[in-house]
Amino acid sequence: MTASDDRSLRPNIGEFADMAMQHCIFPLADRAGVLRDGPNIFVEGRGVELKDQEGKTYLDMMGSHTRANSLGYGCEEIARAVYEQLLQLHYVGTVDNFVEPSVRLAEKLAQLTPGDLSKVMFVSGGSEAVETALKLAKQYQVESGRKPRAYKIISRWNAYHGATMGALSVTDWLGTRHISEPGVPGTTLIPGPTRYRNPFGMADDEYAEFCANYLEQQILHEGPELVAAFIAEPVMQANGVQVPPSGYFPRIREICDRYDVLLIIDEVITGFGRTGAWFASEHFGISPDIMTVAKALTAGYFPAGAAIARPDIVEAMPMFRHVHTFSGHGGGAAAALANIAICERDGLIEKGEENGAFFLEALQSALRDSPIVGDVRGIGMWVAIDLTADPETKAPFTDDTAAAIVRAMRTNGVLASTIGTAFEMAPPLITERDQLEQAVAVTAESVHNVAAARGFGR
Repeated sequence: MTASDDRSLRPNIGEFADMAMQHCIFPLADRAGVLRDGPNIFVEGRGVELKDQEGKTYLDMMGSHTRANSLGYGCEEIARAVYEQLLQLHYVGTVDNFVEPSVRLAEKLAQLTPGDLSKVMFVSGGSEAVETALKLAKQYQVESGRKPRAYKIISRWNAYHGATMGALSVTDWLGTRHISEPGVPGTTLIPGPTRYRNPFGMADDEYAEFCANYLEQQILHEGPELVAAFIAEPVMQANGVQVPPSGYFPRIREICDRYDVLLIIDEVITGFGRTGAWFASEHFGISPDIMTVAKALTAGYFPAGAAIARPDIVEAMPMFRHVHTFSGHGGGAAAALANIAICERDGLIEKGEENGAFFLEALQSALRDSPIVGDVRGIGMWVAIDLTADPETKAPFTDDTAAAIVRAMRTNGVLASTIGTAFEMAPPLITERDQLEQAVAVTAESVHNVAAARGFGR
């Protein structure tokens, strides 16, 4: 079907939306839905509010959909820091060339991250950060002489670690892996802890213990001498904010240490305040061997990410055989330094923790009696409302109920996002209590109206 044919199938949606329909690719967006509704074209943002091309204002409770926008829109302090750095010196290449703010940022990250993490390689985003972490792990095992044949990586069911081929090979979410297979050889997937429902019908704590024990058995099955690393999100995004029981990651750390398997913690979503701490690893009292960050590293104001490793991992390599063109770009480093300074000065990590607890409690209270809400869970400024068609069996909806709720919320001026069996919200850290209260009211009304329209009594 040609672009001109597409145009006849959709409403009059405005010049830029029409232009986007003709020339832009919409990743992970259902084609039929985009044809029906058109793309979302926003023209202005202030604080936690977005304005679309028709002049309608929305409360953005998704942190710009990807949860990266941790400080809201129109932050002049970050924008000016980027502007001034671009004027002074925007880019000098990579390898052993650095701009001064990228060096200062590396030092700051070494101070903020847990444990001995202190060697930083900058990249352009989360997928590149994961690619870098996987290569660090494999090359370290070989060049240190500890495991000269280690090439295998263990990941988890429903994990999401990115869309480039290495990251995609350890990814099992959003339907992105199978269509691109075969992927990078040597990856295996094991169960990961989930809340509310899991494939074996176990209680949450019991299932988490099973998943941790499964890692040990998988390492033994693959051959410990061949396993380079285990990679995990501290809080999985699949089906919405899967906060593991407190004992899960300490047990994972113990198993990885026993078999000389590096632990890679993917903090691309959770880093820089999303969970009410600088890094979600802090909630579980663990220090990874390698950490990946991106998204809120710059509060979404510049594409940037990083892989951060223990010094002995990097120092075991005469040369790290990997490179990225825009590693340590001056604009990105300036944005990240300004973002971190604002978070520290304004107490935004603590504010996110406090407001997140308020938001979660308010949502739980407002949705407690809903016949279609199975679980309301969250950590910091990240919450999920998991839906069920049958509270007794916890059966998920197989239709568009979650999407219908999100559409209803959008109609009422609040942006949320579907996430498998649930829908989620990840407000910027600057969000105020009255804005959270507005989001709760719209959420409760939308859930109630959709449930009633679909025949579910209160």
